[in-house]
Amino acid sequence: MDNLQAGDPRYMTRRVKGCTLDVHPTEKALVVHYEVEATILGELGDPVVGERKECQKIIRLKSLNANTNTSSLARKVVEECRLIHSSKLREVEQLLFYLQNRKQPNDNHERKRISPRDFTPYAGVELDEEANISKIDEYVELLYEDIQEKIRGATLIFQLARNPDNLEELIQNETALGALARVLREDWKQSVDLATTIIYIFFCFSSFSQFHGLVTHFKIGALCMNIIEHELKRYDLWQDELQKKKKAYEESTENQNLKKEHEKSFRKYQSLLTKQEQLLRVCLCLLLNLAEDTRTELKMRNKNIVHMLVKILERQDEELLLVVVSFLKKLSIFLENKNDMAETLAVEKLARLVPCEHEELLITTSRLLLNLSFDTALRSQMVQAGLVPKLSSLLADEGQRQLSMCILYHISMDDRFKSMFADTDCIPQLMKMVFNCVEEKMDVELIALCINLAANKSNAQVICEGNGLKMLMKRAVKLKDVLLMKMIRNLSQHNGPTKILFLDHVGDLAAQISEDEAEEFVIECLGTLANLTIPDLDWALVLKDYNLVPYLKDRLKPGSAEDDLILEVVIMIGTVSMDDSCAAMLAKSGIIPALIELLNAQQEDDEFVCQIVYVFYQMVFHKATRDVIIKDTQAPAYLIDLMHDNNAEICKVCDNTLDIIAEYDEEWGKKIQNEKFRWYNGQWLEMVENRQLDEAGTPFLYGEDAESFIGNGDILERPDLFYSADGIISPDFYTDFQNGELGQTGFMGSMSDQFVISSDRPVSAYGFRPDEQFFYNYATASRTS
Repeated sequence: MDNLQAGDPRYMTRRVKGCTLDVHPTEKALVVHYEVEATILGELGDPVVGERKECQKIIRLKSLNANTNTSSLARKVVEECRLIHSSKLREVEQLLFYLQNRKQPNDNHERKRISPRDFTPYAGVELDEEANISKIDEYVELLYEDIQEKIRGATLIFQLARNPDNLEELIQNETALGALARVLREDWKQSVDLATTIIYIFFCFSSFSQFHGLVTHFKIGALCMNIIEHELKRYDLWQDELQKKKKAYEESTENQNLKKEHEKSFRKYQSLLTKQEQLLRVCLCLLLNLAEDTRTELKMRNKNIVHMLVKILERQDEELLLVVVSFLKKLSIFLENKNDMAETLAVEKLARLVPCEHEELLITTSRLLLNLSFDTALRSQMVQAGLVPKLSSLLADEGQRQLSMCILYHISMDDRFKSMFADTDCIPQLMKMVFNCVEEKMDVELIALCINLAANKSNAQVICEGNGLKMLMKRAVKLKDVLLMKMIRNLSQHNGPTKILFLDHVGDLAAQISEDEAEEFVIECLGTLANLTIPDLDWALVLKDYNLVPYLKDRLKPGSAEDDLILEVVIMIGTVSMDDSCAAMLAKSGIIPALIELLNAQQEDDEFVCQIVYVFYQMVFHKATRDVIIKDTQAPAYLIDLMHDNNAEICKVCDNTLDIIAEYDEEWGKKIQNEKFRWYNGQWLEMVENRQLDEAGTPFLYGEDAESFIGNGDILERPDLFYSADGIISPDFYTDFQNGELGQTGFMGSMSDQFVISSDRPVSAYGFRPDEQFFYNYATASRTS
């Protein structure tokens, strides 16, 4: 001060101006924005130099929760923070109230990037001194010394970088960042501590998108990839060396030196492994943050990042595994990465993490498995890895329930794996959730999984145990739950004891068939009733008691309702037509002409055609309805037209129906046999009818005047043109053919052998299964009697 000349500055004033408040975008914290005005005064008090700087202060409110008194907390904040004037108390209180009620990001949503607070922080090398931002140049100087000094300098800079408020100032110091990148590039193999500390510094920058360019500029990401690859190779060498020493010790157990050497090597290995896993963790954290840019992520994939990550899944450190699984989850949304995971058997290694005590690791693993479960081959790997019982056990944990149900739902879509659920705790847990659900609508994941599982016979028996079916019916009817009724419909399709249980609920289902109910609900109820092919069920009584015949007839009119509902009505009619009295009742009501009209309207829809023909098939078994179909309608003609349809199921049902009609009506029998003969021998008949005279004087089919011996007559009226089995023309052939008396040596064979009658309902896209055969083979019976 003695050397100051007159007029030199003597004093400095500092004023805070323009204080504004805001909330932190992600944390429970207030952000104070203010401006500092520094003025240096001369000896006489005149301002000499003035400078302004915008600053901010973050006030973190760790104690803020739903029960906090915001008024008291606001007063405390104003009292302790001198930057906030007392006049802003009301504003502070409002901001605190907003923070208190702001919805936090759902745990089920992926974090965009990993911040230093997301994982157990790396403490670094312990130092007695505390870093100061004003001494940054001194710390940079240490980076030019030996390894220990470099570690010390990097650790001090790391202390500064851990505070986000210092990052802006550090980024301005290009010398420091350049020195850190150089030391990492040159010396990372010499010291794991040095490499870990420097990478953690750059990781702090990578936690913010605006600093990604800086990290990329120094090529830290590529360097981290090289470090990971090198460390994985070192790990393999350690394992081999340890295995050799263990083997040597086991071969010579009496040699104490070998035992001590093995124990010493194992302790050293564990120490090295701990440091290596810290290094791997921070490298992967940094890469995961940089992978926010898909172009950068593609570069990582090209360097086999997926294979490296899957290899690290073999480790035991849960914090490292959490980073690895998080990274794999992010990568799994791309097809190429998913295929890499399938190739490296990632599912098998992930299976050991389910369940685990580390809650966040378990949730992240479940999310990754959910992403992978969209692939059929990977679902198969999950089943082989034993994940079905493991995931089923997690249904009891409310925090893990939803993810587990979603994965199990995907697995249940494959019919091969449905039966595996019967031997787990899955179905009892699901039923408990269904019955304990107090809301009208259940979670979609829950009911969707139940619907899939109900399609399997073994699962259906477990579901219906005790009062299972009764309680499901009670809830479905009370709440008019369409999805729950769809589950019940799946249960009803299984023959055996499960289907018999529905006898007690036929009335409840029939009562829902009315115009007052929603169409979607009626469709499921009709589908359930249509599945009940139970011999002891009196369908005639059901139709009368609930007056269902008018409803069924009205719904057969084209356009009277949605096609799905009309189709279910047709299927229902096919089921009840198995009963003789029901078939007569339906025929008397005029349903058969209505079915033919519907057949005309829906002739392009194979599903409708197939199910209507099946109704005719059921009705021709009963004399009353058979006579109506054969004599009063053109149904046989329609069936003949459909006999050679492109749809195999339609052909099968038509053939079986026509065989029965031919058995009972001689006139239609001849027409049907003629048509079948024409079809099977169409090429030969066409050749005979269309053959032209190749050269004059052919003595066989043409006479001297080139007139055909056949003339203009029908080829089928010339029995002399048919050949018997021994090659001699037989006039009796066609007569036998017309009478249906051809034996095994005949061209056509026995009609009863060619067309085996089956009462199975045609398999359809709607999930119906063939029912039991209720009728024996009429054609065979009549010929053997």
